Amino acid sequence: MTRRAWPTPARLALLALGLAAAALSVAAQPSAPSRSEAYLFSYFTGNGEDGLHFARSEDGARWRRVADGRAFLAPAVGTRLMRDPSIVRGPDARFHLVWTTGWWDHGFGVAHSSDLQQWTAQTFVPVLEETTGVQNVWAPEIHYDATAQEYLVVWASTIAGRFAETVEGGDERPGGRLNHRLYATTTKDFVTWTPARLFYDGGFNAIDGVVVHDGARAVLVVKDETRYPVARKHLRVATAASMAGPYGGASSAFSPDWVEGPTVLRLGTTWRIYYDEYTRKRYGAMDTRDFRTFTPVADVTFPEGMRHGTAFSVPTAIADALER
Repeated sequence: MTRRAWPTPARLALLALGLAAAALSVAAQPSAPSRSEAYLFSYFTGNGEDGLHFARSEDGARWRRVADGRAFLAPAVGTRLMRDPSIVRGPDARFHLVWTTGWWDHGFGVAHSSDLQQWTAQTFVPVLEETTGVQNVWAPEIHYDATAQEYLVVWASTIAGRFAETVEGGDERPGGRLNHRLYATTTKDFVTWTPARLFYDGGFNAIDGVVVHDGARAVLVVKDETRYPVARKHLRVATAASMAGPYGGASSAFSPDWVEGPTVLRLGTTWRIYYDEYTRKRYGAMDTRDFRTFTPVADVTFPEGMRHGTAFSVPTAIADALER
């Protein structure tokens, strides 16, 4: 008969420490989606000529092409590009898509779907029509503001003659230096839109603004697009009491330089911020729980050639149907 060795107090203490460390390790990991949900990532390739693509992940780290990378919607409005596709699922259970229709168009594209496969006719929403000097409308991001019960679209535009204090820091283009700020419009029905308004001026050239609700506050993740005299091209955050703003001053950079196209995905108690490291031709990510402390994510993988889009959760049945 084998004699049982009863643990000593010292062994019990070590065991307790080990269990506590294991619990902390598990708690620090982002939660996987439930079996009824999957993660999708809308994206474009090349210059956006062929349209809307999707990647899929079960854990928010390893992403793969959906349906061998085929396009699910071809661009048909504006200059007929589909760059920066942003998707939100509204309380009507429909998916609402906005995108950049061309480099120098003065509006953005809109379409709707219940399954991400069959889409409504595309429409072009012109913005800043009565404003002189508008050069572009880039990277519209769509959000649902549950408090206001309306959709908010935020984009970046350069308007010649505005914000002279930062104009020399912008990239040079044939029409002059780009000196962006974030603008916005809202709608409840995608028929009537509010007049475009200045959404965020943090005192720097800014593009690629995405907003999330974090408890009782709203958080704006935005790219500092400053190019000269020293390139920044990194991500910062600002907060507000509501999604509509106004937002306060921006934090210092939390990402590497030379990134763009942030999108934010909720993974349990963790926020994961993905960004396109476009000069390095890869994607990166940071995790945060409070938008003050950020941890690089080392194990994210993405399909080659993937560009700027939106990460979001969907019913598994919808994600599965995309691959049939």
